[in-house]
Amino acid sequence: MRPVHVLRAIAAAGVLALAGVLVWHLTHQPKSVAKAVARGKPVAAPLFRLPSLSGAGTVSLAAYRGKAVVLNFWASDCGPCKREMPRLQQAAERWAAKPVAVVGIDVIDSRGAARAFARKHGVTYTIGFDKVGDTVAPYGVIGTPTTFFVDARGLIVHRVLGPVSTSELDAQIRHALAS
Repeated sequence: MRPVHVLRAIAAAGVLALAGVLVWHLTHQPKSVAKAVARGKPVAAPLFRLPSLSGAGTVSLAAYRGKAVVLNFWASDCGPCKREMPRLQQAAERWAAKPVAVVGIDVIDSRGAARAFARKHGVTYTIGFDKVGDTVAPYGVIGTPTTFFVDARGLIVHRVLGPVSTSELDAQIRHALAS
């Protein structure tokens, strides 16, 4: 066998092994909040503390207790995130006078690319930087964008897989405020 074929076979085996580990990890999460939320059951949002994307301070879910939170997981290389980001920024502006916070979590990304992405889209709301994806597993996030709506008590009351529409943003923010 030629050396190039051996290297390709080794690379393919490595990719398959990593895919197997990912599938196992996603199917064996002991307390995935995503499963409970998918069944319509409010569940406590996993707490996190991340460095701010801006580099100034940290972002913590606990800091938003008493407010409804739109928690959006995204990445700078995500096409649907590019289309969704302006809607999230507009929602942050539209709901600014109410006890509502829009919080982004940039996952598994480079800080420079994420900052450029946020700047390009005029994002002014708080963004946590999760370089290695520590927040992904507790929330059961399997792709970006994914958005969770958290009520003032810290309970997840709804989840949207994929880009969220303006009408759904507003409806779920109202739901989180009423919970």
